[in-house]
Amino acid sequence: MDRRNFLKKGATAAAVSTIAPQIIGGNEANAANTSVEKRGELVAVMGDSPSVMLTKAIEELGGITKFVKVGQKIVIKPNIGWAKEPEMAANTNPEVVGALVKLCKDAGASEVLVFDHTCNEWNSCYEKSGIKEATEANGGKMVPGNNEKYYKEVDLPKGVSIKSTKIHEAIINCDAWINLPVLKHHGGAKMSLSMKNSMGIIWDRKVFHKDGLQQCIADLATYEKKPILNIIDAYRAMTQNGPQGKGVEDTLVTKALFASADPVAVDTAAVKFFGQIKDMRLEDVKHISLAEKHQLGTQDLSSVNVKRVKL
Repeated sequence: MDRRNFLKKGATAAAVSTIAPQIIGGNEANAANTSVEKRGELVAVMGDSPSVMLTKAIEELGGITKFVKVGQKIVIKPNIGWAKEPEMAANTNPEVVGALVKLCKDAGASEVLVFDHTCNEWNSCYEKSGIKEATEANGGKMVPGNNEKYYKEVDLPKGVSIKSTKIHEAIINCDAWINLPVLKHHGGAKMSLSMKNSMGIIWDRKVFHKDGLQQCIADLATYEKKPILNIIDAYRAMTQNGPQGKGVEDTLVTKALFASADPVAVDTAAVKFFGQIKDMRLEDVKHISLAEKHQLGTQDLSSVNVKRVKL
């Protein structure tokens, strides 16, 4: 990347850090007006390292013990689809994965499993992404997702395009799971966020692309065992050429993180944030509105208790 483009990207990042917190609405974390009753909670944190932003977001949501109970088996599902280093932003930042594993273990989880049905060779993805090292250093365990034997058929009775699919046994057998995607552009789905990241828990992704990707993503989100929390890592965003990118020039350090139990609200907030960096309309990411039609959450962020934190 030449100096001119580097400085241009730096200026963009500075502008995003100033503007983006306002576009999703809500009050600052320490604001006095907390009496207005709104549906759900969404936290947007900006301005620090992945682990610090994660810790602050969980704190603002009520603490990790609100979600993880002593003795539970927890699954964390990051994006680990590509054999790419962290600076490529093709995968979830390993620092935020490691920090979440530690929080779960500190809360008394009996086991914390981490996996993805990767696109590239799974060992290379786990290693190059840095997620294997970060997970194991914090007491978690990586499990493979590369063989159909790990997946079991489940029904999706509320689905429109798909009525059943094979889901990884780690999700089926766990007490609770947390969805932890990275914020990035996607050629097919337009954006890869929390609901798109759930495609990594299934075996047959070809069906999704054949039967209408946007509707299938929304249909998968109706699966009865929903994530207890969706955390979008936007420390470094992939702004173009997703889902795997061509080079570091396709990324931008934006130092943000979004978290909510509502996948529609958190994905909506992330798209609005991304729209300050690149042209991206919420209506183009159609699986979000389709999921809202499934009554899985809301795009109306004015109806959500939004907490914004600038570190």
